[in-house]
Amino acid sequence: MIRSILFCALIALPMSAFASSFAGTSAGSASGASSNSSGSSSGDDKVLLDAREDAAGFVASNGEIRGAWLEAALIQLRERDAAARDASDMELARKILAL
Repeated sequence: MIRSILFCALIALPMSAFASSFAGTSAGSASGASSNSSGSSSGDDKVLLDAREDAAGFVASNGEIRGAWLEAALIQLRERDAAARDASDMELARKILAL
């Protein structure tokens, strides 16, 4: 009896996690699309937030690993901010991580 209950629980838990993960990504993409249309600054922020993982890899590897998201964020920061034009890639990557 206990084995059958445990078996059902082990089968049901991953399915509910998958369903909530799918719902979260679906809802996130729909809300992200609507927030991007509200203004350009939210789209700019999204690029910087998406670059955090790449920035972490860049900092951890002492500049050896450069991801596409990080490159996009560095370009965007330098276009938007005059002080960022003089900053090194490592300084900007650390700023992205601080967001």
